[in-house]
Amino acid sequence: MTTFDILKEKRENVLEVAHRHGVTSMRVFGSVARGEDSAESDIDLLVTTGPHVSPWFPAGLILELEQLLGRHIDIVTEPGLNPLLRDQVLTEAVAL
Repeated sequence: MTTFDILKEKRENVLEVAHRHGVTSMRVFGSVARGEDSAESDIDLLVTTGPHVSPWFPAGLILELEQLLGRHIDIVTEPGLNPLLRDQVLTEAVAL
C-alpha cells in the first residue's frame, strides 16, 4: 500500500484532525503526490487555515498527524512557500 493510499484510507481522520487545528484545506505535494515516496519519506502537506487556528498550530497538528499516519509530517502554508519552489508545489499539489 502506498503512502497516498494510506492517506486516502485515513482521509476522514486526517481532515478531522486538521479542522480541529483550523485548517480549511489540505493538499499533498512532494514525493507522495508524485508517487515517488519510499518507506522513509515524509509527507509534505500544503495547508490553508481559516481565521481561527488552534493555539497549538502547527506543532499540535504535526504531532497528531504523525501519530495517526506513522510518518514524519512537514506542513507549509501557501505564503510560507519558497518562491523558487512555489510553482512546482502548486502544480503537483493534490487535494486530500
